[in-house]
Amino acid sequence: MTDLANIAAPAMTPKPTKPSRRLGLGSPIAWIGLAVLILSWIAAVKLLNIPSYILPKPEAVVRALWSGLAVSPASPLGYYLPLWSTLSNAAVGCAIGVGLGLVIGSLMAEVEAIERLVMPYAFALQSLPKVAIAPLIVIWFGFGDGSKIAISALLSFFPVLINSFTGLRAVEPERIDLMRSLSASRLETYRIVKLPNAAPFIFAGLDMAVVYALLGAIVAEFLGAQRGMGVVITQAQAVSDVAGVFAALIILGVLGIVLHGIVRWCEAKVVHWGANRKK
Repeated sequence: MTDLANIAAPAMTPKPTKPSRRLGLGSPIAWIGLAVLILSWIAAVKLLNIPSYILPKPEAVVRALWSGLAVSPASPLGYYLPLWSTLSNAAVGCAIGVGLGLVIGSLMAEVEAIERLVMPYAFALQSLPKVAIAPLIVIWFGFGDGSKIAISALLSFFPVLINSFTGLRAVEPERIDLMRSLSASRLETYRIVKLPNAAPFIFAGLDMAVVYALLGAIVAEFLGAQRGMGVVITQAQAVSDVAGVFAALIILGVLGIVLHGIVRWCEAKVVHWGANRKK
């Protein structure tokens, strides 16, 4: 098996190119953009006399953030317990959705009959408005963690399904012919050639899936839950605490950036042969 992989490796490795210069979180331009946004926010509130119930002052949002973060992680008044509830359920749902998407996408790429059977229903499911499906899922799975996990899995399933299917089908015929000439089995061809070729596609789908899973958990919490960041936002809206809503949204935005960074870091470690490796 080792010899087979070594022989096939040259055909799997693309020619090296210059590294991608995509802007990361450490880019000065990103921080400049953030500074411009905050300054514009301050100027708009002061010059236009916008009421606090429409757009709160940045300092009010900072106070709301501090009041929820400068507490014990076990305190019910802080953001830690709701954030953990949302994140844990989103993680379980994402794992389920990603796993199913990868398995079904692989089966669709390998067996044309499965592709013809599953693909129309997958697109039909994806075209349905998730806001309309979410109440049904809450009815089926209840107001607990089950509905959060189910919606998160549903939202994270399709990106991985399509990207894994596309990546597995994008293998050059020459690579497949090489493996056949080496008398490789179908499983060996999938593991040595097709799966590494599809890895950048899969990570692209995973990058969307982790954010969609977080969104799905929050949507379920909006519809009815005892804890979670969606509940925090709903409670703040009920008492017209717009600064508290902004604080919760900032936390979720930062969490989304962190999740995106984790996926990119994992991709850089796993897809080390990529031609356009992200820095």
